[in-house]
Amino acid sequence: MKRTTIAIAILVFIQSALHGQRHIIGQVWAEAEPVIGASVWIKGGAQTATDLQGQFELQDAGRSNVELHISALGYQATNKTIPSGTDSLIDLGVLKLERDALGLKEIVVTGALRETFASDSPVRVQVVSGRFLERNATPSNLIESIKMINGLQEVVACGVCNTNSISINGLPGAYTAVLVDGAPVYGHLAAVYGLNGIPRAIIDRIEVVRGPGSTLFGPEAMAGVINIISKDPRRQSGVLAELSGSSYGEANISMMLAPNIKKGHIYLGVDGSLLHRYADNNADGFGDMALYDRWSFFSKWVKDDRWALYGKVYVEDRRNGVEAFTENHRRHSGSDSLYGERIFTQRAEFFGRWRGKQGSPWQFDFSNSWHQQGSYYGADSYRATQGLAMAQLVWRKETTRHHWTAGLSARGQYYDDNTVATPEGADKQLIPGIFLQDEWTFSPAFKALIGARLDYNRAHGYIGSPRANLKYKAGKWTTLRLNYGTGFRIVNLFTEDHAFITGQRKVVITEKLRPERSWNLSADANHIIAIGKGQGAIDIEGFFIFFKNKIIPNYSQPGFILYANTRGHASSKGLSARWSYQWQRPLNINLGFTWQEVTQTEPDNNGKMFTRPVLFAARWNANAAINYTFKKIALTAAYTLSMTGPMALPEVYDLDAAGSPMFFPRPLRSEPYAIHNIQITKSFEKTHLEFFGGLKNIGNYRQPISPLSGFNEPGSAPGFSPLFDTSYAYGPMQGRILYLGFRVCIEQE
Repeated sequence: MKRTTIAIAILVFIQSALHGQRHIIGQVWAEAEPVIGASVWIKGGAQTATDLQGQFELQDAGRSNVELHISALGYQATNKTIPSGTDSLIDLGVLKLERDALGLKEIVVTGALRETFASDSPVRVQVVSGRFLERNATPSNLIESIKMINGLQEVVACGVCNTNSISINGLPGAYTAVLVDGAPVYGHLAAVYGLNGIPRAIIDRIEVVRGPGSTLFGPEAMAGVINIISKDPRRQSGVLAELSGSSYGEANISMMLAPNIKKGHIYLGVDGSLLHRYADNNADGFGDMALYDRWSFFSKWVKDDRWALYGKVYVEDRRNGVEAFTENHRRHSGSDSLYGERIFTQRAEFFGRWRGKQGSPWQFDFSNSWHQQGSYYGADSYRATQGLAMAQLVWRKETTRHHWTAGLSARGQYYDDNTVATPEGADKQLIPGIFLQDEWTFSPAFKALIGARLDYNRAHGYIGSPRANLKYKAGKWTTLRLNYGTGFRIVNLFTEDHAFITGQRKVVITEKLRPERSWNLSADANHIIAIGKGQGAIDIEGFFIFFKNKIIPNYSQPGFILYANTRGHASSKGLSARWSYQWQRPLNINLGFTWQEVTQTEPDNNGKMFTRPVLFAARWNANAAINYTFKKIALTAAYTLSMTGPMALPEVYDLDAAGSPMFFPRPLRSEPYAIHNIQITKSFEKTHLEFFGGLKNIGNYRQPISPLSGFNEPGSAPGFSPLFDTSYAYGPMQGRILYLGFRVCIEQE
């Protein structure tokens, strides 16, 4: 290591003599090891990242005092002032970072569309690191990961193929904008069929902003934003591999290669998940879980912090039905005697970012995705193609008290299928937009973020989306925030609601659907707690979201799904609390609880307004993650808990012995349930090897009633009855699961 440092010093000394500039070099360490990929930058000047030995090098003109900033995810940031001088080489030696158990100094980008510390952002951003997910539960993809995030809920739309989405504040999954590195590549069809294709292997951290965010992120951001920040190639080294399997028959494999290249930094990766074992524990004649083959091939390239390009190809073959169908699903797809559902997805994503040279205010972002689906639901074929594209030019200007951000954007969508959704051919949309925001620092204690966006859609005209966020530092340890935001959504009904193609219900659209609008008001308080040498934080948030023109599927008439804009309104209101604490001993506790009331109010047949709960919106949910590390033996024990409160369920009727619907429907409200998990992780630091294993769903909880109804009508093959319905899915169907695995990192020499 000393030889490497000396070599760098000699090289930069020669360069300095030739170019008349000085070079700043050093190393960043934490807890007796180098910090790879730490961000090092000069305010308004050069920036870089530390290498595999924690070393960095910056170039500076040396005309005035230099403020050097150093930060890394999971550590407290530090600054160092370097006075002006004529020395051509400045060696800062080893600079140490301290662990940041609360995440207050983590860099976030989602709230304000620029890098800032979580504690400084006017917008409250919840951050969950990929390492936290590994140590506590080792989820395989994004859908499994969100179960550990307070206020987020997986919503399953189909009891056969297990189509799912992510709900924020109890609102339907289509209202959640899912981004990767800020790129909107998962709208509409992909938000229903593509989220399982975001492997944990690419996740550096997950940033969550609750509440409408259309001012910055456009349509779909009505309930909130989930931004997947992918791993930085500059922080990767050599080969990283992971393999795991479960007692349920699931197998997961992931491998990432980060080779040394001359131009920039790159990694290449592959991630696969397989489930082939059929199980029918509830004896309804259909598999409890969809079987699947999922493969993702991905890559990311970064150069000089100016260019960042990301690409991914995803292929999934998902199927379920009666056992005879799953034994040869390719042969029986489209059968009118053996009911099964098969969804074959092919998907490609390519997006990136370009920044101007040092001091340039310009940034250009772009994204493209192509999603092709061929599927069968019983004998019915559903084939769809969707393309999404976005281009955005951003301008930034920073002064003493203001940080301006402005931009021009254009979002395009192509959608075509073989249903009544596109009777006149493919649907093509182009939505240009413009936005402007100012982060205004009134004083060290008070900051405001004010912005607005204007989009244009040819079918609906101009749509405006203002926002305002206020942050007040009430004390050294207390921060208050007040947030107002708006959202809008141009509905693509048939790409978002799975119910119209599964089961035998008929779809009736009773009117021309108008864009949905939302208004949000929320307030949150954050307080830091320090007892002894431990530290913790408590967050409390209250929120209220009001909807106009909300489109809600109506299942009240057996055999039909009715769609219309509500004549009244819909709302989501609630309280959320999170508490985390890190003791001096290696004990970490994270607890979260959300209470919410999600309702729709509309007139009945007599014009009288009545209120009822929105389906599948849990009245409350809670989660916990507790882990303890035994440092001497490098072993971490983790316990996680997720609890789901009661929720309103659709009106579903079972059949009697004669095949007629019973007089009374199934329960219209679910019972609360809890899922307990444990995991043990053993590390071998010298060989960079980790073994992990655990139990999921220790209590062996399963939804006590089949998610399917109408499957047992006499005279009809299972699944082909006109009364067959798959919508009564609200809880897990997998019971207790044992899993084991290992991960290893082979560093390059």
